[in-house]
Amino acid sequence: MQALVGEELRWDVESMCPACGFAVAVCGDDLPDELRGRLLLEYGPAKLQVARPTRNAAVMRVLRAELGIGLGGVRAVLEQVLAGQYSGTLPEMELMARKLRASGIEAAASRTVN
Repeated sequence: MQALVGEELRWDVESMCPACGFAVAVCGDDLPDELRGRLLLEYGPAKLQVARPTRNAAVMRVLRAELGIGLGGVRAVLEQVLAGQYSGTLPEMELMARKLRASGIEAAASRTVN
């Protein structure tokens, strides 16, 4: 499970052996790719949406700061965001939407319908 706790993404997994009762719990900040993939398969992706018209430079500043990408990469991500195609887990998209709203940009995260 992945959740947005305050302004941070957290995840945890709990498992118990039905035969012996042994239980294990694992958690952390950065979601491992395998678990992220499983969450996306099970729950489907969520998309980040920004209201039009938007201030592209302001959106790019937030994206660069949050994703740690360069100018070339952020342009590609901005195009995905503006086209409604930028997606990830719901907590990931909600965190990005919060960061954008904190910068005065109207943004929302929503689960995609397949």
